[in-house]
Amino acid sequence: MTREAKIHRRGVIFGLLGLGGCAVLAPPGTHLPSLPREASGPYRLGAGDTLLIRVYDQPQLSGPFSVNDSGNVDLPLLGSIPAAGLGTGQLASAVARSLQDSHLILHPSVAVEVVSYRPFYILGEVSRPGQYSFRPDMTVLTAVSIAGGFTDRAVESYVGVTRDNGSTPAEYRAPLFALAQPGDVITVFERRF
Repeated sequence: MTREAKIHRRGVIFGLLGLGGCAVLAPPGTHLPSLPREASGPYRLGAGDTLLIRVYDQPQLSGPFSVNDSGNVDLPLLGSIPAAGLGTGQLASAVARSLQDSHLILHPSVAVEVVSYRPFYILGEVSRPGQYSFRPDMTVLTAVSIAGGFTDRAVESYVGVTRDNGSTPAEYRAPLFALAQPGDVITVFERRF
């Protein structure tokens, strides 16, 4: 091999290594797809939510109930009623229908209210990573502030959000003013330089 060919070969190899190094130095999380815009609509219940279910004029059937790991609410005399994925109005209708179908109450009036939401989780470059109580209309930036704010090494322009959309969890890149949801796992990335 001639001297020029060896030099050219070495240049190509170093060039390819340089390109590979650039890919490795890409900021963390930039490869993730953008967080999809949320469809508007009622809050969807999920495991870990605590509800106040009121059956008018029936105190023995009313009270606080939790959505269990199976996504159901266990009610006295009615048993297990599916709740995951429903809005509070839909669950109230399902409870009323169940009361009618079991011939316990002829014309039940049921109200459902969320007392406490399932938590969200935050990891990575925040002062106090962990599990926190969700608040309605909470942004990702609000979640970061609840966790004590960014550390000195944090990427402060976007975060990773792992969200269960009903089938399998998926990870997305989200701007700081994106709305968080209960059950989200928010990851604040570490800067590489």
